[in-house]
Amino acid sequence: MQLEKNTITLSMHEYARLKQEAHAYRVLATRVFELPLKDSIDQVVVDFKTTDLYSDEFLADLESGLRKSSYPQKYGTKTTQRRSRRIHQ
Repeated sequence: MQLEKNTITLSMHEYARLKQEAHAYRVLATRVFELPLKDSIDQVVVDFKTTDLYSDEFLADLESGLRKSSYPQKYGTKTTQRRSRRIHQ
């Protein structure tokens, strides 16, 4: 039997494990990337400030950039639609 160069042979056990991991990743990625914008700009700046890791200049630039950004105006009051829990493969 001659196999093509692009062929990989897996045991059924390994295939099932990889398929299950891929499904779990898709479910996790779907939940992470569909989160709505929840925090106000003020809250984001406060969160950064409370870490004591950032200078006042950085925090001012951060707030200015967030306020100039079109994202809060376009999407800030909307939530994303959840996809079905069933992921099509």
